[in-house]
Amino acid sequence: MHEAAYRALGIDASYVHIQVASGGFPTVTAMLRTSDLDGVNVTMPHKAAAFEAVDARSDLAHRTGAVNTIVVDRGRLVGDNTDVAGVRHAIDSLNLDDDLPVTILGSGGAASAAAVALDDRRILICARDPDAAGVLARRTAIAADIVPWGYIPPGTILVNATPIGMKGENLPSGFIEGAVGIVDMAYGPSVTPTVTAASHAGTPFADGITMLVGQAAAAFRLFVGLEAPMDIMETAARSA
Repeated sequence: MHEAAYRALGIDASYVHIQVASGGFPTVTAMLRTSDLDGVNVTMPHKAAAFEAVDARSDLAHRTGAVNTIVVDRGRLVGDNTDVAGVRHAIDSLNLDDDLPVTILGSGGAASAAAVALDDRRILICARDPDAAGVLARRTAIAADIVPWGYIPPGTILVNATPIGMKGENLPSGFIEGAVGIVDMAYGPSVTPTVTAASHAGTPFADGITMLVGQAAAAFRLFVGLEAPMDIMETAARSA
């Protein structure tokens, strides 16, 4: 996505993949401080480590408790969370009323990003551990209703912020039925069962690639200071 955007805008830059073992994030910090890297995107399981490693954090990073984008700013490492922008982009792509309530599945970092992104709506959090759902609500400073795992109130937009589906798993029965729209943050090499079910039911949906493009476009703006060519980035993402 980033390479395609650089080519489209004539920017002399490259975007490369750096594999880091769990617990090895300090090597990335050292590279950012000593090399000509302008920044990095951070994926699981390093977002919490990135949060601790940076010199300064955006408000979104503080609220979510996670950093997925680091920019080098005059020698300082500044952490941000563009997953929030990704969720907003995915929700907007559904073209549904902007006052519909949202049910978020999960209580981890992805759920935190979803909660912060949608804090202007009524939010319900559905997690296996209700205590973890409460912690999420307090950490992100949102007013949320905690609902039991397995109960999805009808008439809400369902946001799957769990890994369920990344390896072809189905959401439990009853999770999809009744949703007026679905955002599936999980993505992998094939279409997730949740997206397939939403498509067959005629329910508006946004898949994990849509969310990925939204967050990548926000990171692109942080890296180069220009608006991202989102259509080009999405085409690149879906053809990868």
